[in-house]
Amino acid sequence: MAFQILLNLVIAVIWVFLQNSYTWVDFLIGYVVGLFILFVLRRFLKFDFYFRRVIAIIKLILLFSKELILANWDVIKIVLSPKMNIQPGIIAVPTKLKTDWELTLLASLITLTPGTLSMDFSDDNKILYIHSIHVPDKEEMIKQIQNTFEKAIMEVTH
Repeated sequence: MAFQILLNLVIAVIWVFLQNSYTWVDFLIGYVVGLFILFVLRRFLKFDFYFRRVIAIIKLILLFSKELILANWDVIKIVLSPKMNIQPGIIAVPTKLKTDWELTLLASLITLTPGTLSMDFSDDNKILYIHSIHVPDKEEMIKQIQNTFEKAIMEVTH
């Protein structure tokens, strides 16, 4: 991936020199031309196109932002309600993530979301234990975590 980014930057710089116009617009055009060239070459050189991973990272950031806003809204509703109508609970979320980096990212994203806290991993790192301030349906929460954060992390890392 790093080689592809470097190659794309080199193509953009060559484009700027060939245009004999040293502006950011020409550099951006050269970068897009480089993306197109790398996209076409991926069929012949059998490498994974790096921009797919960049898009997956952007999707993960947007997903986390959305979940952060929704979780903040839920916590505000709980705090401002006259009765504490909550069902706190600890859930065990099975995960398909393998590397320490992926597991740490999942635990961090969950902990950064208000109302939830990553507590521990099982000894084999296949189950993440999470405490949540309000868990009306444990199975639904497990599916939500697996279908949002875990899926997005797997898109970024695989």
